[in-house]
Amino acid sequence: MSLDDNQVDINEVLDSDQAHVWHHLTQHKAFEETKPPVMVRGKGMRITDANGKEYLDAVSGGVWTVNVGYGQERIANAVRDQLVEMCYFANSAGNIPGALFAQKLIEKMPGLSRVYYSNSGSEANEKAYKMVRQLAAIENNGVKHKIIYRDRDYHGTTIGALSSTGQFQRKAQYGPFLPGFVEMPHCLEYRSQYGEVDNYGERAARELETVILREGAETVGAVVLEPITAGGGVITPPEGYWETIQEICTKYDVLLHIDEVVCGLGRTGKWFGYQHYGIKPDIVTMAKGVASGYAAISCTVTTEALFDRFKANPDDPMSYFRDISTFGGCASGPAAALENMKLIEEEGLIDNAAAMGEYLMEKLRSLQQKHQIIGDVRGKGLFVGLELVTDRLSKEPVDESIPAKIAADCMQQGVIIGRTNRSFEKHNNTVCLSPALICTEKDIDEIVSAVDSAISRL
Repeated sequence: MSLDDNQVDINEVLDSDQAHVWHHLTQHKAFEETKPPVMVRGKGMRITDANGKEYLDAVSGGVWTVNVGYGQERIANAVRDQLVEMCYFANSAGNIPGALFAQKLIEKMPGLSRVYYSNSGSEANEKAYKMVRQLAAIENNGVKHKIIYRDRDYHGTTIGALSSTGQFQRKAQYGPFLPGFVEMPHCLEYRSQYGEVDNYGERAARELETVILREGAETVGAVVLEPITAGGGVITPPEGYWETIQEICTKYDVLLHIDEVVCGLGRTGKWFGYQHYGIKPDIVTMAKGVASGYAAISCTVTTEALFDRFKANPDDPMSYFRDISTFGGCASGPAAALENMKLIEEEGLIDNAAAMGEYLMEKLRSLQQKHQIIGDVRGKGLFVGLELVTDRLSKEPVDESIPAKIAADCMQQGVIIGRTNRSFEKHNNTVCLSPALICTEKDIDEIVSAVDSAISRL
């Protein structure tokens, strides 16, 4: 339904939202006096709220999701047609779009071969963790069950996913967490743990080996890492980092699990973020941009070698992957994902993300020269962060109220930007930009101009 529908009374909608909807990531006290925001229409790069105000969306739906922009009728039509034909059956049996999308997805991911469907990034990661744990149980009495994660990385909102998340405020008040998840240090060279060193990337990666040896290599089953840390501050890996991580995983027989929930499906200028770095993962998880928000879908993708380990003993009734995702059986998800991928291919959006990403970085580096508050500019493709500091020499982070004010100012200007939020005690100081892959230079100019004006007004 939309505002154009004569049956919709927008005042009734706002009243109902205020009275009954529990919004995500939101303190609701203010909504006792004012109405919560309600978005009613989207087209291309722009959305319109219930009051009729239009915004340029520089965060792809608020959380890096609407990769191909709003109002793509071909995706909506594909979903509608599939729902009429066959909406759902538990994924113990397949469906046509599920089979076709799996084939098309695997064509983009050399070395991987199997797709397990579920409905969110958190769930996709949970499936991977269950695979690791079950293989440990099947093959060595549960010993090789530990999963290493990285400080500042985020892997989802469930208790299991939070157990593998390196963000203090995301986790605060939700413990106790699951045993067997072990943290390794971050790889943000801008905030080097070792001072100025020539081989920071390798040094940071070697921390994985340190943790493996401390825990006992025989107990470590996997390491889960974002290819580029997202909500933890848009952290691009330093030179030499991924090659060393791959070497260590091979040496100690540790599965390499890459969380592409944010970076996947073109965000960084390649189909997947890990493909910039020449690594060969055992597991890749994805959600968000898989269907650009037109339907709920996530995927846990594995190698054939990992898949085969669950077939090794067919006489054992407990030795197969005994897992189900109810909404992993929705045929609308892969139907939307298939059309989403075709659109990305046909409109050259991977190349556009790379080209517009370079343009965005160029504009932001110019902005950095103008504003001393911008300590670091980093990112890949259309996935960029500005770390704000009180002083470039000390790199002291600004108070989190500063990026909040910048975001609010941009919102007033009609541009929606992102920021690190409720992640850390001290480092909620990064402004995040992630416009849809369809963006143009004109869109980027408008986004950068809004950020420039907001910082100037500080």
